[in-house]
Amino acid sequence: MNDPVLRLSGIAKAYNHGKPNEVTVLRGIDLEVAKGEVVALVAPSGAGKSTLLHIAGLLDTPDAGTVAIDGVDMTGKRDAQRTAVRRSAVGFIYQFHHLLPEFSAVENITLPQLANGVGQAAAQKRAMGLLDQVGVAPRAAHRPAALSGGEQQRVAFCRALANAPKLLLADEPTGNLDPDTSETVFAALMALVRSTGLSALIATHNLELAARMDRQIRLDQGMLGS
Repeated sequence: MNDPVLRLSGIAKAYNHGKPNEVTVLRGIDLEVAKGEVVALVAPSGAGKSTLLHIAGLLDTPDAGTVAIDGVDMTGKRDAQRTAVRRSAVGFIYQFHHLLPEFSAVENITLPQLANGVGQAAAQKRAMGLLDQVGVAPRAAHRPAALSGGEQQRVAFCRALANAPKLLLADEPTGNLDPDTSETVFAALMALVRSTGLSALIATHNLELAARMDRQIRLDQGMLGS
């Protein structure tokens, strides 16, 4: 049996340790995301979903428990090792696009590849291919300010996939969009994920969108349920 692309075991996290205002955010989280599986993480505001995603993506460390990505236990790894895995194996999407305003759409997708050692020509070719998949190729030379909200978010999706990660982590990727645009953008995201065989953990408040993923899990009061 193949290892899951993401395995979280016994993940616990609290803030303000030992103080009267200590807050326990995650309580013994166990979660696996299989190869090619798209999992919806449904959680009310303040339930700890962003903390969970940051731990899963090696942006934060748990107080207890282990994180394994593609079968490699990241416990105790040095910062440089965590950064290398994060850069090559994990893609992030946030509610706001966070595109670099001074660069065009295609440049925003090319830059992460250049940082990962890909040549200019190959990086630009991949960037244009991704933009074409989400229907934004005609706008490739435009900077973010000249793009609509939906176009900006689709460019952000492409940037997250620029280095061909194995795991995609998304935090309310359509939460800042109107319903019609949200539908268009979500369809583009799912098409990208399915065409590349990615594993994905997608946090959303939208129960209709969550129902269209392979599996739903709920995070409430620091614990997971189905």
